[in-house]
Amino acid sequence: MGETCDFRSWDELIPDALGVIFTNLSLQERVTVIPRVCKSWAKAVSGPNCWQEIDIEEWSNHCQPDKLDQMLHMLINKSCGSLRKLCVSGLQTENIFTFIAENAGSLRSLRLPRSNMSDLVVEQVAGKFSMITYLDVSYCIKIGASAIETIGKNCKMLEGLCRNMHPLDTAGKPLQDDEAYAIASTMPKLKHLEMAYHRISTLGVVRILSNCPKLEFLDLRGCWGVNLDNNTPAKQSFPKLKVLGPFVLGAYESDGWDDDDYSDVS
Repeated sequence: MGETCDFRSWDELIPDALGVIFTNLSLQERVTVIPRVCKSWAKAVSGPNCWQEIDIEEWSNHCQPDKLDQMLHMLINKSCGSLRKLCVSGLQTENIFTFIAENAGSLRSLRLPRSNMSDLVVEQVAGKFSMITYLDVSYCIKIGASAIETIGKNCKMLEGLCRNMHPLDTAGKPLQDDEAYAIASTMPKLKHLEMAYHRISTLGVVRILSNCPKLEFLDLRGCWGVNLDNNTPAKQSFPKLKVLGPFVLGAYESDGWDDDDYSDVS
């Protein structure tokens, strides 16, 4: 007698299980390859489990704004409200920021570097991002202290903020601590803060340290107006705080920060 086979065919797995498996594939494979394999796989990849994390940051750097908006609409609609993490660069239109905000009920981690948002747009949509724990608005040159303050007041769970600037955008500008003060007054839960190449002063950094007691990592590379020595009172209160800068010793190196570490996606 032949032995009974205990193995099941891939196409017999329940859609939710297949969806979890497919999350390990590239976005391109999920969009163009998997739906063509068979009906059960096409059904599985159309479910929200495959689209809780969307990372098109690298692709978006070389994409026309209209095509980028179309892609985001398609992918976010696939998530059916379960989107937890979004990484995209260079957004240009007010409509796309509004669309993301309207689908941000489950969003925990949001990367929007080099995007064309304004203070007004941030004020209009920030209330939708109340569950965000990690936010990257680096190189967004059209926002300022007003937007940062609005983010802090609405994103009460924020633990990680990236607000790096390009040195060419800040070179020759006077010292200004308004963004540092906005962070200090509205983001007490911060554990990770990046402000590379900001024209902030020592006073601004001390204000942040005095009001963000959970801070573990602070990137001040290129912040030439900052001088923190071991005798700085606020720094003495953070013996385990890792500070990079203000001097830039070489190319950017990863510090081990992973926004998932501070994102509750269970």
